Amino acid sequence: MKKYLIVGLGNIGAEYVNTRHNIGFKAVDFMANEAGAGFETVKLGALAQIKVKNKILLLLKPNTYMNLSGKAVQYWMDKEKIAKENVLVITDDLNLPFGTIRIKAKGSDGGHNGLKNIQLILNSSEYPRLRFGISDEFKKGQQVDYVLGDWTDEETTALKERLNVVSQAVKEFALAGLNNAMNNYNGK
Repeated sequence: MKKYLIVGLGNIGAEYVNTRHNIGFKAVDFMANEAGAGFETVKLGALAQIKVKNKILLLLKPNTYMNLSGKAVQYWMDKEKIAKENVLVITDDLNLPFGTIRIKAKGSDGGHNGLKNIQLILNSSEYPRLRFGISDEFKKGQQVDYVLGDWTDEETTALKERLNVVSQAVKEFALAGLNNAMNNYNGK
């Protein structure tokens, strides 16, 4: 069975659980719960395994903190012999409206420290990523507080439906390929 590494970016610790920056963790948690799978603590993170038809999706939550995510990604790619094109990194994006999805085959880190570290460790910006819009509804100089802040009540209410869309997009990526996932889910 073909394996895929689905990496949800976030920070460990109770104080980060419901923050915008932890949407990657929330997404893989949602997928694991949906499949009835649990996470186990492993080297450099927490890992759950789910099957989608004839594919195995390894859901990874790095425990290296956001700024050092590349170490965990590289380790699990090597350990499970997963090529870059079969890795999908889920992260937050300030430049997209809340809940909007954008899937890309490659790109810049966009100032995101998790992506910056992955790019540095992999020595490449060519790896698939799914960006989840958290919008930019903050005052000048308040970016860090906003990103590390909790979701509003309205956002929290909408998250379940949005996470379901992310889950479907990830499954499409594994089952039908990156181009189909981009065509069917970008902008949704």
